[in-house]
Amino acid sequence: MRGDDFEQTGMYSYLMPEERIPPDHPLRPLRKMVDAVLKALSPQFAPLYAKTGRPSIPPEQLLRAQVLQMLYSVRSER
Repeated sequence: MRGDDFEQTGMYSYLMPEERIPPDHPLRPLRKMVDAVLKALSPQFAPLYAKTGRPSIPPEQLLRAQVLQMLYSVRSER
């Protein structure tokens, strides 16, 4: 079962992540581009998941994490 792609805001902190990142940070326009591409790919992800069972981590979140790993040269997925 495919999980929903939503953001949890304010779960662990009183400041939202958007408030911590400067408005002119280079990742902001990149995030918009990645979100647009993932939104277009979302219908292709849906048939790959079963209709029943425990919800998974949304593929959009996993792919966003991999983009950050590639940009910041993080070697492991753990």
